[in-house]
Amino acid sequence: MEQRHQDIRDAVAQLCQGFPGEYWREKDRERAYPKEFVRALTESGFLACLIPEEYGGSGLGISEAAAILEEIQASGCNGGACHAQMYTMGTVLRHGNAEQKEMLLPGIASGELRLQAFGVTEPTSGTDTSRIRTTAVKDGNSAYVVNGQKVWTSRVEHSDFMLLLARTSAREDGKRPHDGISVFLVDIRDAVGNGMTIKPIRAMVNHSTTEVFFDDLRIPASSLVGEEGKGFRYILDGMNAERILIAAECIGDARWFIDKAAGYASERRVFDRPIGQNQGIQFPIARAYAQSQAAALMVREAADKFDAGAPCGAEANMAKLLASEASWAAAESCLQTHGGFGFAEEYDVERKYRETRLYQIAPVSTNLILSYIAEHVLGLPRSF
Repeated sequence: MEQRHQDIRDAVAQLCQGFPGEYWREKDRERAYPKEFVRALTESGFLACLIPEEYGGSGLGISEAAAILEEIQASGCNGGACHAQMYTMGTVLRHGNAEQKEMLLPGIASGELRLQAFGVTEPTSGTDTSRIRTTAVKDGNSAYVVNGQKVWTSRVEHSDFMLLLARTSAREDGKRPHDGISVFLVDIRDAVGNGMTIKPIRAMVNHSTTEVFFDDLRIPASSLVGEEGKGFRYILDGMNAERILIAAECIGDARWFIDKAAGYASERRVFDRPIGQNQGIQFPIARAYAQSQAAALMVREAADKFDAGAPCGAEANMAKLLASEASWAAAESCLQTHGGFGFAEEYDVERKYRETRLYQIAPVSTNLILSYIAEHVLGLPRSF
């Protein structure tokens, strides 16, 4: 399948050559943030591709952003350290006021500021966002007081601002379960130590994820994005972008696994012949390739609809579903092809294997996508 935006892909691939497997293995081993890689992406302007030119960005579309992230993954690197900066700021871009945009977007474009943390998930609510318990209570006209807890909030230690989802009115007071939820733009630099506490979580993948605690954190009223109580619909706007970009990363992972498996199968000799000569080795790799090519078509379809301003919820969700499953099939074939060597750090297969498994769970699980398709596309009864 012909790849689009080849000039962007070539530039990203060239940048990634400066960050080989040894770099990522060291970061993974030490659970360290790849600040040098993020800095290089920022200075090259790739992380500002979705920011309008008037704010110092490139003013490009989701299609170009998807090409960037796909190529990062296909090069053996990992965009998880900074991919949220591409889509998290979309809430501010679409629903923030002029002052918020001017305060934030030029700084993100230049690299002076980072907005790549999103406080949504809580220990007791999981994927049922309507039941979040973090509250933001108005204190006069000048401030809100925030109390609660978030979990799996990645990159907050490496961000200057975070988007926070909190209840400004009780769930039972609204007509719909998600009424009364608001979005806030929190300045982490002022908040930490003044009512905000961050606790790192050691996890299977090195995504700098944390728990965040809020204990009477005072934030200015100007932190509110859009109208009070309408925050859930604001973040929905960004979820399609998130799904499309994560799907593009999965396609990149699949490409890496398939190239790695095919290369090893051609070189590795057992019983005086390449193991790739055996159909037991060939077929899983070939099937994974077919799956990844089909999934890539859905990612392209979703990106084109998004950039055209057309409804793309079904396409974005299906792209995420198909691409995450394709990348996992490719990972399985790659590890099986390498045999015991696939478990050795130096081959990078085990690292990428762990990383790509995440995407059937986050940022939205496979089962939730299937429920969405069943209800919103096929018209089946709501399953929960």
